[in-house]
Amino acid sequence: MVETSNEMRITEGKAIDPSHYHDMIGTLLYLTASRPDLQFSICMCARYQARPTEKHLNAIKTIFRYLKGTVNQGLWYPKDSSIALIAFADADHAGCQDIRRSTSGSMQFLEDKLISWSSKMQKSVTISSTEAEYIALSSCCAQPWMSKHIDIRFHFIKENVENGVIELYFVNTEYQLADIFH
Repeated sequence: MVETSNEMRITEGKAIDPSHYHDMIGTLLYLTASRPDLQFSICMCARYQARPTEKHLNAIKTIFRYLKGTVNQGLWYPKDSSIALIAFADADHAGCQDIRRSTSGSMQFLEDKLISWSSKMQKSVTISSTEAEYIALSSCCAQPWMSKHIDIRFHFIKENVENGVIELYFVNTEYQLADIFH
């Protein structure tokens, strides 16, 4: 899909029934919760729901054929899973060479079951790696509570550490799972 993503942008070609295309996209989007390997390809196809063409439909059919051959892959969540939340967060200070913004990456697990992941360019340039890490950490810690209050990130982390809700540990690069996001 990465190799053909430029071809997907072409909106010329024979138009197809958008309602059928929407249904197929909806079905595939449902799968992204347990199949992160499909996220990029499905989101690329979802961009063309307004005016899908045969080229877009063929890309969707390719994804379905891939699914048929990989039915045993994915993230599995047994009903006897524990409720202990474990999270990893990391940032690459000024990693984007064009605009010098950092990228935050995080993963949240219930025991050993992945429940959420994120890779996102930070909204502003940070002055230090410590600031970039704080932004990544606050986003990671806020994820389970869906907090969007960026201005209170320091107090949010500090209070939760003091109350024993969050424990912070240094993780060496070779063991830092969130490194895969940048």
